[in-house]
Amino acid sequence: QVQLVESGGGLVQAGGSLRLSCAASGSIFSFNSMAWYRQAPGKQRDMVASVTSGGTTHYADSVKGRFTISRDNAKNTVYLQMNSLKPEDTYVYYCNIEEETPGGMAYWGKGTLVTVSS
Repeated sequence: QVQLVESGGGLVQAGGSLRLSCAASGSIFSFNSMAWYRQAPGKQRDMVASVTSGGTTHYADSVKGRFTISRDNAKNTVYLQMNSLKPEDTYVYYCNIEEETPGGMAYWGKGTLVTVSS
C-alpha cells in the first residue's frame, strides 16, 4: 500500500500563487509517475500535470506557463507550484502515484481544496 498526503491548498486571490505538496509513504514503486489532478463536484477528474521517474513533465493546456510540477525523489514528494491563479482554477486537487508498468498500481490522495477568489 502507498499513502499520499496532500497539503498547501487554501484560499487565494486571483493572480496569486499557491504551492501544493504531496508526500508518499509505504511500499513505493521503484519507477513511478506522480501527477496532480483536479475535480469539481459532479465533474470528471482531469490531469493537471505529471512527472515521470525520469523527470519528463506534461501539462494540461489550461495551466501551461502558469503551473510547474516537480518532484524530490529523496523525499518521495511531488510539488505543484501554481502561479497567476484564476477563479477557474478552483477545484479539489488530488495527488496520484502510478507504477510505470502496463497495468501498474495507482494510488490517490484524499485531495486538497484550492479556491481562487475574483
